[in-house]
Amino acid sequence: MNSASSRSRTLKTVGALGMAAATAVLMTGCGQSSDSATSAATSEAAKVVPQKQTTSPSASAQLTEDQQERKKVLDATKVTFDDAATTATGEVAGGKLVDLDLEGVDDDDNDQSPSPTGSGSPTGSASPTGSASPTGSASPTGSASPSGTGTSSPSASPGADGPVWVAEVAEKDGTIHTVRINAVDGKVIEARVDADQDADDKKQTADLLAQATQTPQQAAKVATEKKKGTVTSVGLDDNEGNGVIWQVDVVGSDWKKTTFDVDAKNDTIVREETDKD
Repeated sequence: MNSASSRSRTLKTVGALGMAAATAVLMTGCGQSSDSATSAATSEAAKVVPQKQTTSPSASAQLTEDQQERKKVLDATKVTFDDAATTATGEVAGGKLVDLDLEGVDDDDNDQSPSPTGSGSPTGSASPTGSASPTGSASPTGSASPSGTGTSSPSASPGADGPVWVAEVAEKDGTIHTVRINAVDGKVIEARVDADQDADDKKQTADLLAQATQTPQQAAKVATEKKKGTVTSVGLDDNEGNGVIWQVDVVGSDWKKTTFDVDAKNDTIVREETDKD
């Protein structure tokens, strides 16, 4: 009896151990299956969800050709519109500024595009369309460069010494003098009387100046209060028979050009246009 009971207890113990081992095997198998399923799902999700783009195009790559050229010229320019205007008028006794343009900024537009007023400039030369972009300052010229760096030089500068301000200054009788000013050091490169003027040209210029009760500096201030930026061109013109205007070009920090037609009698903006290039 004691021997039989001992064998019975031994069989029960072996059976219990066998069941425990089987349970452990089943649990291990389930865990592996679960891990494999999770890994597969993660792998499939990675295929569906695109990787985040970490690189971005450079700022210069986003600029148009015209914008890049404006940036080059303005980065090299040290002399502001105000300073250039003062220097130019100082070259002609009793002279008044008729036109001031930063050479190399949209010169092709100046040469080929008609004046927005539909008439030629008072001197008979192409009307300034200038260039338009913001420096973020309220000054009519801001800084010479919207970026404020002034470190790089234009690859196609108007002259060997860099950018140049070209001014037209009129005597009281309408006689125009052309004054070229180095836009880097402010020195006068050339000052001469235009040889191709006749009596009618002089009279037209004198008449326009007589109607303009606001200065080009005042017009530039009005334009830059509307759009922060650097003044690159100011010119006096007829407003299609409706008085006279100062046409002001402003280049902003985005290197885009905005042209403002400012009434030369009351400083109101009568037209505004931003160049898409």
